Amino acid sequence: MCVIIHLIMAKIISLVNQKGGVGKTTTAINLATYLAEAGKFVLLVDLDPQGNASSGLGFNIREIPQSLYHAMIGQVHPKHVIIKTPMTGHDLIPSSQDLAGAGIELVHMDNREFKLYDVLRQIRTDYDYIIIDSPPSLGLLTINGLVASDEVLIPVQTEYYALEGLSQLLETINLVRENLQPDLKVMGAVLTMFDRRNRLARQVVREMRDHFPGHVFDSVIPRSVRLAEAPSFGKSILGFDAFSKGARSYKNLAREIIERDKNGKREFSI
Repeated sequence: MCVIIHLIMAKIISLVNQKGGVGKTTTAINLATYLAEAGKFVLLVDLDPQGNASSGLGFNIREIPQSLYHAMIGQVHPKHVIIKTPMTGHDLIPSSQDLAGAGIELVHMDNREFKLYDVLRQIRTDYDYIIIDSPPSLGLLTINGLVASDEVLIPVQTEYYALEGLSQLLETINLVRENLQPDLKVMGAVLTMFDRRNRLARQVVREMRDHFPGHVFDSVIPRSVRLAEAPSFGKSILGFDAFSKGARSYKNLAREIIERDKNGKREFSI
């Protein structure tokens, strides 16, 4: 008798914006947390050498013996660098300062853009979602994140220069698609650090929705002291203040993504 086994393959999502300070890491941490809270098995991958996603969950990257770096250069199996977080169903592959030099080391390796792809393909059947927090640049580490991903989520701050750099990012994604990862899709944009009292912020929201109709998530992340404070306590907003506006926004974003995957919504056009 022939038995057919269907393996669940994680949806791999990179959060990318070469502009720093747009709420990318905050979004990575809290999206992963609320996907886990919704009953999904989630892995957060800290691809940024600064390690803010790791420290934001309470882990000191200087005290972690093995990290994503060791998996990417092939020293260890990725399962040996996974850390359990206090939340059920939510794991982390931590960053380390060694990643800062990995961009130089990888340059001389074969298939240098596929190192993270190779790491995640070994463990993607263990999860429903893998969330990658990319560095605030378009360097080799970020390219590794894009090549390893199925989709890209772009956090966009609701400020004057919100659209600046977005076209360059979309061009980079197009280049990755044409040369390295033809199946890469752009999921859309999530608006962050929104202050409804600010007329400019409201204008940016309108402009984004006019420019990319149907591809800007309904959930808008507010500018929030509680969201800013949570990482300093090593907690997600769910663990820090589950009833805050920021917590509700990230819970809604996770729901939107789950619903979108159920409905097979088409990709963000570039």
